[in-house]
Amino acid sequence: MHDTLPAYPLVIYSSFMATTGERFERAVSIMARLRGPGGCPWDREQTFDSIKPYTLEEAYEVLEAIDNRDWDELRGELGDLLLQVLFYSQMAQEENRFSIDDVLERLSNKLVNRHPHVFGDVTAETCAEVLRNWEALKAEEKKSRLQAGGGKSAQMESAESVLAGVSSAMPALLEAHKLSSRAAHVGFDWPEIAGLFEKLEEEVDELKTELKHIPGATKPAAKGIAGSGKPGVPGELRHRLEEEVGDMFFVLVNIARYLSLDPESALKKTNRKFKRRFQWMEEQLRGAGRTPQQATMNELESLWQRSKDKERLGQTGTSGAD
Repeated sequence: MHDTLPAYPLVIYSSFMATTGERFERAVSIMARLRGPGGCPWDREQTFDSIKPYTLEEAYEVLEAIDNRDWDELRGELGDLLLQVLFYSQMAQEENRFSIDDVLERLSNKLVNRHPHVFGDVTAETCAEVLRNWEALKAEEKKSRLQAGGGKSAQMESAESVLAGVSSAMPALLEAHKLSSRAAHVGFDWPEIAGLFEKLEEEVDELKTELKHIPGATKPAAKGIAGSGKPGVPGELRHRLEEEVGDMFFVLVNIARYLSLDPESALKKTNRKFKRRFQWMEEQLRGAGRTPQQATMNELESLWQRSKDKERLGQTGTSGAD
């Protein structure tokens, strides 16, 4: 890549007959121009920390486009996600830390090194064998980085741990999925899914036991702000309740993993389904000049069942498959 801007005049650039490399260099040049003198004031003011929320947002928008099978939207969202990579790389180059070239070189080397069954003489006929090789290579790479004294994150955990490298900064469902997957790769797993359902029942019973210590905890909260009307919970008991709920989530994540499902994606789809159905209920009430606050629980439950029935029949403009 070129450090000077741009490699060719942006105003006369044409995508006709342009190679992938030329298109990539153009994107890199545009990013450098935006951050450079006479560029965009907003882009110039951004930092590594200020861009982080956008990176997470763009990643989720990619997932949503995939879920919707909106391929035209996905093309744009992938570009937005790539922009984050270019942004970080440009800022790093300005601070003389690394450049986009270093990012690409490291990626290419990693892909080659971690696929010895493709680029080397290692044999891996199944996905399971590939994953075992992949984890072994990652562990060896981490050990080498530790010995070389490189990488702050690498120094924070023992290279011998199979859980090393699972970032605590990722969403909790994804972190739980990765932690349990790593443990399963070394044999720490339920022999069959029935054991997971037994564990889930155990965790539910433990939560119910803790709830007995809260008077009126099984009654619905008063209308208004979520949780209003609930009795106060002492700090120690709240900690135990949080622990039991967390245990339930972890078991559910393991059930999803056992079924080769993405728990984050599954919950996202349920969130959308709930939103779709609840908003249909609001529309019905609005047509009658009412709001959900003015409806009884029985009325709301009846509308909820109607929204589910209509989806099953395909009458709300959505698929009833979920």
